[in-house]
Amino acid sequence: MKFTIDHFNINVLNLEKSLTFYNKALGLKEIRRTEAKDNSYIIVFLGDGSTRNKIELTWLKAMDRPYDLGDEEFHIAFKTSDFDAAYKLHKEMGCICYENKDMGIYFINDPDGYWLEIVPVR
Repeated sequence: MKFTIDHFNINVLNLEKSLTFYNKALGLKEIRRTEAKDNSYIIVFLGDGSTRNKIELTWLKAMDRPYDLGDEEFHIAFKTSDFDAAYKLHKEMGCICYENKDMGIYFINDPDGYWLEIVPVR
């Protein structure tokens, strides 16, 4: 029996704001979407266009407060071949929330406060 990672879910308060952020900050594009017949939720899968890994953004109509992210100890890491250009973009966007220059990495926050690690291709 073999398992492979299919996707990682992130619940969001403002779907359009999150879609715009993930596209601008990370180049992720919508692959598919599912909308509940009763409008209670929308699920959108995003992909990077080169791997089969996906992020699932889930919007729940009933959610009326920010999600509790605990101690923010979990994150998703993205690697980039142009680390300097990525850093410049994220600095301009004002979304860098933590830098570890000794390790050569940094983190950005999405609109809901999730931490996303940016690492160079090594």
